[in-house]
Amino acid sequence: MAILPIITAPDPRLKIRSEPVEQFDDELRAFMDDMLATMYDAPGVGLSAIQVGVAKRAMVVDCAEDGAAAEPLYLVNPEIVESSEDLRSYEEGCLSLPEQYAEVERPAVIRVRYRDQFGAEQELQAEGLLSTCIQHEMDHFDGVLFVDHISALKRNMILRRLKKAKKLQATG
Repeated sequence: MAILPIITAPDPRLKIRSEPVEQFDDELRAFMDDMLATMYDAPGVGLSAIQVGVAKRAMVVDCAEDGAAAEPLYLVNPEIVESSEDLRSYEEGCLSLPEQYAEVERPAVIRVRYRDQFGAEQELQAEGLLSTCIQHEMDHFDGVLFVDHISALKRNMILRRLKKAKKLQATG
């Protein structure tokens, strides 16, 4: 498995709308295994294909507790088929916005229908961190970042910090 480079904001590729996956083959499975290795290496709890430069509706997540056995999920072409009216606020971060965090409110419980890496249709009910993570990664499919859910003032502060960090990295 390879560790893939993660695109960081403000990169215009993060705003691209991802296309559905149509081919479930060894290439897709190898790519998603690489995504999972990249996510674990970062370390993170979720990674969307667009974050590694592939505009496809595929994600990997693993919200297992620290020290617990890994619980990786491969979600391809996921759709939220039901969501609770109850909302939950969670401090979100993103591998594409390193070291930046903000409170984001989302539905507390969702039911998601998706295909796994083999193309088999699956459905699961997610709550807590898993619910937040899946919704966060699905936002990436439509070019939406967690900072798009917060005030313009906070968003601009975060994006300025990231731009400055990129500039320093390029010159240093």
